[in-house]
Amino acid sequence: MSNEIFVAFATQKGGIGKSTVTALAASYLHNMQGHNVAVIDCDAPQHSIHELRERETKLIDESLYFKALACDHFRKIRKNAYPVIASDALNALDDAERMLAEEEVKPDIVFFDMPGTLKSNGVVKTLSQMDYIFAPMSADRFVVESTLQFAVMFRDNLMTTGQAKTKGLYLFWTMVDGREKNGLYDLYEDVIAEMGLSVLSTRLPDSKKFRRDLSEERKSVFRSTIFPMDASLMKGSGIREFSEEIAGIIKPQ
Repeated sequence: MSNEIFVAFATQKGGIGKSTVTALAASYLHNMQGHNVAVIDCDAPQHSIHELRERETKLIDESLYFKALACDHFRKIRKNAYPVIASDALNALDDAERMLAEEEVKPDIVFFDMPGTLKSNGVVKTLSQMDYIFAPMSADRFVVESTLQFAVMFRDNLMTTGQAKTKGLYLFWTMVDGREKNGLYDLYEDVIAEMGLSVLSTRLPDSKKFRRDLSEERKSVFRSTIFPMDASLMKGSGIREFSEEIAGIIKPQ
């Protein structure tokens, strides 16, 4: 291993958009910010990010339009799409090491999309080797309690004892309904601060655009492992601010 930074998006709750956020952050930092990234998709068996890459690759192979668009994009950013490796929590670190040894252009950030439960084999061991962990949560009492339970357990049992190499663990709000009052989040954050945990300042909205994949019918795309996000769809998504806040924390070279 050299200077790459291992970053995991992890939670005890499924269905909170963890894989989508992983793909969007990776896309923004790779395509828009010039970082070289890689994604280890450990969320078996669904492997949402790896499946998205396969669907996109098939669409590009079958369409002259998308093929030309991809070539133009790669020429513009002077590199290829970032690697997406299908794995599982038990084998993720070995697969990451193998990928790093084989890739000609070494990624400076390796994102791990973890399973939505700590009970999967290898999850805690793999998380203990992350440099940074970001845990999504929504303003639902069960989700918040579950996320806090995970964060406190990991901090107290692994980080403070030196069993984890993790430098920072951060929570962040996602699926934020614009109709909800900010006061609710502020109240939660007061409690979280009292527990000595950190929350990102960027709150990601609950938006249908987050699920806007590449398709034959649509020319503009938001969630993609190959193409950058459409500029018009980026507005109001919070992804730029979110990704840059993460980059400011992990400080990739």
